[in-house]
Amino acid sequence: MSYSPADSLRAVTLDDVRGARKMLSGVARTTAMEGSRHLSQLVGAPVHLKCENLQRTGSFKLRGAYVRIAGLLPEERAAGVVAASAGNHAQGVALASTLLGVRSTVFMPRGAPLPKISATREYGAEVRLHGQVVDETLAAAQEYAAATGAVFIHPFDHPDVIAGQGTVGLEILEQCPQVRTIVVGIGGGGLAAGIAVAVKALRPDVRIVGVQAAGAAAYPASLAAGRPVSIDNPTTMADGIRVGRPGDVPFGIVGDLVDEVRTVSEGELSAALLLCLERAKLVVEPAGASPVAALLSEPDAFEGPVVAVLSGGNVDPVLMERVLRHGMAAQGRYLAVRLRLTDRPGALAAMLGALSAVDANVLDVGHVRTDPRLGLTEAEVEVHLETKGPAHCAEVGRALREAGYTVID
Repeated sequence: MSYSPADSLRAVTLDDVRGARKMLSGVARTTAMEGSRHLSQLVGAPVHLKCENLQRTGSFKLRGAYVRIAGLLPEERAAGVVAASAGNHAQGVALASTLLGVRSTVFMPRGAPLPKISATREYGAEVRLHGQVVDETLAAAQEYAAATGAVFIHPFDHPDVIAGQGTVGLEILEQCPQVRTIVVGIGGGGLAAGIAVAVKALRPDVRIVGVQAAGAAAYPASLAAGRPVSIDNPTTMADGIRVGRPGDVPFGIVGDLVDEVRTVSEGELSAALLLCLERAKLVVEPAGASPVAALLSEPDAFEGPVVAVLSGGNVDPVLMERVLRHGMAAQGRYLAVRLRLTDRPGALAAMLGALSAVDANVLDVGHVRTDPRLGLTEAEVEVHLETKGPAHCAEVGRALREAGYTVID
């Protein structure tokens, strides 16, 4: 599967995906497919989770990276490869290169999570930290490729990469032959394009739905314009699909073969990640949870059986803590309350007693006495609570006001 610039927009075929699968034999795992009782009840039809978060390196990215590097000519392999990534693609390229005996250099942003940097190094890549955002890192990697002759391995904009990702689609059809809808997250579009090539060639009746974060949704505007369109400052917690412009190669495939592209909010992403952890016992990163977020946002919109592709599980523990709290808040299970009380002995204990009376679990308390906005005898308290849902949140606020406390919105 070697490639030249003139070949960059060639079609990706079912034969390419089947060839990629042969290459990946013994390299990529055939990942599990797990049923979800909760989502099945919500959708009103069987829902299955395709667990690419359990793939080697923690995401589907190994598939495409390995196929791309395995297809290089001997002289290209000798020059080494270079990539730019904040996480999943970095680890996929690092492991694929090591398995194939190719030297790899990976540029990562300076703010990339330490666990992802460490994992990339452990998989065998030389890691260079450059820039604060991925665009700066990408430019540095391309400059390195031009200066050294190393082959730049794009995370999604290459036929071989798309063919490798398409092997996920072949596995889905084998593991769930009766599937009617496949839901998959979209960033640059490589995974969705690959799955679409494989699935539509064998089962054109299967509906394929792509999902983007609302703050990084380049595909809807691009599909409307008929060409890849860049969006400024894509913003989302789902860094795996935070891409400002669709890839040229996957864009054409997505436009032809993906039936719909939907968007989800940050709150829906948080709730989906929390559901995967609590109900499915699966650690999934926000991008990987985006198909579940789409099911949660409009469960009646999907004909079953449904397969939701959990594309990755590489989530930074610090981000995980923030996202889980965000998800709990979105479900009314976490509440932060600021209120004012008289600064006298026993006042804080009395306030905590009022919370105990309505069965709110106190997680954290912040106590401020010296803010210039406060009166001489006032104190401000911020209390973080674990609650039981929206109705309980309303009950807590009502109980505090009835007890005479000033709740600050």
